[in-house]
Amino acid sequence: MSQHPVRAEVTGTVFKLEVGVGDRVEEDTVLVLVESMKMEIPVLAGRAGQVQALEVAEGEPVREGQVVVVLEC
Repeated sequence: MSQHPVRAEVTGTVFKLEVGVGDRVEEDTVLVLVESMKMEIPVLAGRAGQVQALEVAEGEPVREGQVVVVLEC
């Protein structure tokens, strides 16, 4: 198994975490919602796996390209 970092595609604020550590996810599962310019932008799993780490918390600022979740695939 390998680690797969999932990155935010936009700069904004973490609006909601949709998963927790240990959750199994499928490809295209919404992991995190980022609020940017009054819009909620989903951060999707690029592949199936298990959530190994959450690198952000609700309410925290994030920048484009920042790792928000680490999946074990």
